[in-house]
Amino acid sequence: METKEIKAEELDPDKFIEEKVEEIRSIVGDAKAIVALSGGIDSSAATMLGHRGLGDRLRVVFIDNGLMRDGEPEQVASTFKELGVHVEIIDAQEEFFKALSGITDPEEKREAITQTFYKKVFGRLVRESGARFLLQGTIRTDIEETMAGIKRQHNILEQLGIDTEKEYGYKVIEPLRQLRKDGVRKIAKALGLPKEIYDKMPFPGPALATRIIGEVTPEKIEIVRKATTIVERELENAHAFQLMAILHQDRVTGMRNGKRAFGLQIEVRAWDSVDATKATPTILHPNTLRRLGDRITNEIPEVVSVTYNIASKPPSTMEAI
Repeated sequence: METKEIKAEELDPDKFIEEKVEEIRSIVGDAKAIVALSGGIDSSAATMLGHRGLGDRLRVVFIDNGLMRDGEPEQVASTFKELGVHVEIIDAQEEFFKALSGITDPEEKREAITQTFYKKVFGRLVRESGARFLLQGTIRTDIEETMAGIKRQHNILEQLGIDTEKEYGYKVIEPLRQLRKDGVRKIAKALGLPKEIYDKMPFPGPALATRIIGEVTPEKIEIVRKATTIVERELENAHAFQLMAILHQDRVTGMRNGKRAFGLQIEVRAWDSVDATKATPTILHPNTLRRLGDRITNEIPEVVSVTYNIASKPPSTMEAI
């Protein structure tokens, strides 16, 4: 597949869609393909390209890894049902939490998620469905950050020399690999995806696991999930490129009911960016920050401290791990 970058300002969405739909048809032939839809803009655009090219020969699944935002699996399935795409929700929560148990190193956590996702869960689905191809929404930034050693993105496989047919039993198709996030938005809109998807904030493949410093457990995920809901609702009018709540590892000193309490710390990050290669913290009013802190500490009793990130990318990265 072509790897030369196509900049958003040079992109002809209709021509790109026509070429990629035909490319997918040509590669898959009479075989079957499968796609893991997360509801994010990249996987959504890849899914619609595959649906146009393959129709019912594309199996669309949502892997519920237990790491998603509140109500996300059902919401995504409902949205795509309205677009004429049937989405199967696959419960794999137990497998992912078992794989993450005891792991604290960021790269090891990403690798555990990658192997569980591609080898165990997807390997099983591929065998069941007879699919020979995996369609996924890898974009240029994913490839660059991984190859530069900045951060191992979960969806980078062949670029690292992994033979997916040998390792997992299927070949990977990446129709968006020439684009950055701003280009994908144009394609998603041209594909007829609703605004809540083509204008949606980026969300990582490893999901809320990237927002926990230290070991990932169901209890910690629930705390981050609650904090994420508060942050996204309170800052929905901030027009940020991306919003997130991050749970730190060590407990900090706080107060509850007039007594000392060792509680948790949530770090809020809000980013302004165009294509995720560079980003700056969104400027928020002090009253907004205070309201955020009050809501998080009042509604999540385990949390006693809330901070706001003020470092740009680079040297920071947008996700914590």
